[in-house]
Amino acid sequence: FSGFFMLTILGLVDGTVAVDPWKILQPGLNLGSFEVPLEANPDDSRIQVLKIDPEFFELKLYCYSEFKDKQRTLPQWADDFQLKAVINGGMFAKDLSTSVGYLKSGNHLNNPGFHPKYNAILACDPVSKNVPPFKIIDLTYEDFALWSNQYQSFLQSYRMISCKQKNVWQPQEQSWSIAALGIDHSGNLLLIYSRSAYPVHDFIEMLLKLPLNIQTAMYLEGGIQAGLYLSDGKDSLNNSKTKYPESVSANNGNNHFVIPNVIGVKEINQKRQ
Repeated sequence: FSGFFMLTILGLVDGTVAVDPWKILQPGLNLGSFEVPLEANPDDSRIQVLKIDPEFFELKLYCYSEFKDKQRTLPQWADDFQLKAVINGGMFAKDLSTSVGYLKSGNHLNNPGFHPKYNAILACDPVSKNVPPFKIIDLTYEDFALWSNQYQSFLQSYRMISCKQKNVWQPQEQSWSIAALGIDHSGNLLLIYSRSAYPVHDFIEMLLKLPLNIQTAMYLEGGIQAGLYLSDGKDSLNNSKTKYPESVSANNGNNHFVIPNVIGVKEINQKRQ
């Protein structure tokens, strides 16, 4: 990913320059590639972030337990449901279907049980415009019951950054690739991926220091099954000359892993599936 895209150089008043890490893909969709100080040999030591404006895009949860016509990879989820981007929808059990935490997508209930150690819940599909289009509920400080009737879809997993903007992951020695989800202070969604392997605690520390304006974040998946897929955008870009890679990294360039539950980013003006 060293040649992932050219960085924009901005001139400052004092004559110095600052590097803008964001590439505008289309209105409401920016892609950032951040080189981080902690080396991850032999990989690229970069964190990729897709920043999504809820004015243009919405979140949907998709489960194999609901759509059983076939098992799907990340690109297949994107193709079959006309999604702009797809990321892991949390970790799953040995049956290759059931989420290890609470998971509800609209009227479909994948797992009704709440994991006692998972203190973050992604809420999306709001029932009204009186609440944010998506939210990470921090169960350490917030009561899920206050939000359970405000949204239609929920995904439970580990917290990474609490609603107090604190790193809540304990230090560790093990490292792996990471897929995560965050929300910034402006209410934008951040889909976060590192192919480079890092201890999660150290990864979070780097996220907090990046120019993401990140407010809160939750863990989605780790290891070779973690991935973030960005579709080629031919239709949504309306024949724009803007080009960008199809895969923002999936499993060292491989997209053949079946992922039973995913978070999909869908353009609001598209016909709902």
